[in-house]
Amino acid sequence: MEETLLPLTSDPRPFNQQLPEPPNARCVLEPQDNPKLAPALVCALCCCFGIIYCCFGYRCFKAVMFLSGLLSGALVIFLLCHKERVLETQLSLEVSAGIALGIGLLCGLVTMLVRSVGLFLTGLLLGLTLGAGALLGTEPIYQPPSAWVPAGGLVGLALLGALLTLRWPRPFTVLGTALLGAAVLVACADYFLERLALGSRLGQRLQALPVLPPLCWYSWVLLGTWPALGALGALAQWKLMAEEHGSHANVVLSHQQRHLHLLRIRQQEAKWHRTPSGVGLCEGSYRRQPPSNTRSPADSLAPSYLQSLREHQLGPGTQATTPHTILDLDSDYGSTVPLTIPSGSTQS
Repeated sequence: MEETLLPLTSDPRPFNQQLPEPPNARCVLEPQDNPKLAPALVCALCCCFGIIYCCFGYRCFKAVMFLSGLLSGALVIFLLCHKERVLETQLSLEVSAGIALGIGLLCGLVTMLVRSVGLFLTGLLLGLTLGAGALLGTEPIYQPPSAWVPAGGLVGLALLGALLTLRWPRPFTVLGTALLGAAVLVACADYFLERLALGSRLGQRLQALPVLPPLCWYSWVLLGTWPALGALGALAQWKLMAEEHGSHANVVLSHQQRHLHLLRIRQQEAKWHRTPSGVGLCEGSYRRQPPSNTRSPADSLAPSYLQSLREHQLGPGTQATTPHTILDLDSDYGSTVPLTIPSGSTQS
């Protein structure tokens, strides 16, 4: 009886198909045990900047423009100084950081003070962020044939975003700051969870490498949270803008009402100045005028007594010469005839 010898294989699964396949050790989520202090502090600071960008980008426009210019200029100059030889000398890390910080401050001041430059930079960052997300998201379905394809796509989207932001500043500033802040938050979470695996994959996609291992499930989860966070940040910014616009409208309305009230008061004062009873107001006197229905005690004197006083004052010879002398006996404020005889008239 011949015994059939089975070939020895290293894989025992063909003999028992019911055994589960071993899990992929590369996709096991293991956060860092002892992260370095300096990168952790930088990531925490970037998280704060990301929250400000995402939720208060348009509200804090000047601060966001300054941060964008500072970080962009400092990053570009640092890479140039640290990776390239300057004046045939390889600069140290500290010197490169100092030069990058100085030029970054200058760039931040320019973007903060010149509004068009700040909007242009915001549009550039919006286009670059969208291009990076598109490169990572289309990895399973598209492989670029050359490195010029993703580079050209990023440059084209950046210029398109800059032009659109200059044309419509408010909506694209809100969208750009929200998406950029969400991308910064996702990058910080990617550092703490998988040591910047998404950032490394983006660099590989820009180099158009042909064979790449697939991304793990938590990388796709992080990538999916980016547009969700961007949408929430944009809604928060629109809500804050609506509240600010409502409060500004109320302030303007109150100022208009106050102006109308002052205008009505001035019109009433001008009308009062034009009336005969307001002559005293034109002269700067605000003394209360006596009412017209009040009469002086001299009004109760008899007209005959007043006539005799008048004749005594003028003398007996003036009565015939002035037969038409009119006495103001019906004045509202009493008679105009003096009740006492002046000393100078008797002597004359």
